Amino acid sequence: MKNILLLLLLLTVVFMSQAQETYSLSPKSVITINGSSTVSDWMVEANAMKGAIQNKENLIKDLSLEVTVEKIHSERGASMDKKLHSALKMEEHPQVTFKLKALTEKGASASKGTIKGLLTIAGVTKDVVLSCEIRKVDKEYFIKGNKEINLLDYNIEPPTAMFGQIVVGEKVSVNFDLRYAKD
Repeated sequence: MKNILLLLLLLTVVFMSQAQETYSLSPKSVITINGSSTVSDWMVEANAMKGAIQNKENLIKDLSLEVTVEKIHSERGASMDKKLHSALKMEEHPQVTFKLKALTEKGASASKGTIKGLLTIAGVTKDVVLSCEIRKVDKEYFIKGNKEINLLDYNIEPPTAMFGQIVVGEKVSVNFDLRYAKD
């Protein structure tokens, strides 16, 4: 009897480990944020991110993403970075996070999909819908798309410079090209 229980326990553990797989965010992932100001367009890049996908029976059951605000940098240098970090309330909220609520894949190739989730920026959490390309190739998931965000929706005051003569536009475009690789 003990041997049968041990065998059943072992089979359950083996089945569960095969049924659910974890994929971690690859360093090859890229997130850029594009915006405008009264003077020119600008771009910043997220340089520190982590995240995971839980896959069960070849379906994404959980997806998370965390971006370290302190590691978001612009091509314009420390002055702009400081204004950006301040606008994102980095001291109180050092991370921007995304957590999956639902995923709908469209088409036979499952190359188009809709991801619904909770996006938290500067301590404010909102429901968002992302229309994106979702592909699974071998041991990697690829998720690519963009989302326009209004800074005011997250209680972010658009930064200014030159005593208010330069004002950042309230809408930004977040472009993401994420790769999750099997652990």
